[in-house]
Amino acid sequence: MKNLDALIDNGGSLGIGPMGSIECTATADDGHNAMAMLVRRDGESLNALLKRLDRAVGRFFEHDEITDEVNGP
Repeated sequence: MKNLDALIDNGGSLGIGPMGSIECTATADDGHNAMAMLVRRDGESLNALLKRLDRAVGRFFEHDEITDEVNGP
């Protein structure tokens, strides 16, 4: 999970847990901006969720694209 490693190495942070009425989310930020906010899918393993988060952080690094499944499209 090279993108998550790079994020943490550069002072960013990750979070996993409930958010409001959503049972489980995975979030990543760079200390200033949200980069990704994912909702755990039914039956999705924690490993699969973290891999999706890694890909979302990679999209942010490459294209400045924020992934936000929490607040909708």
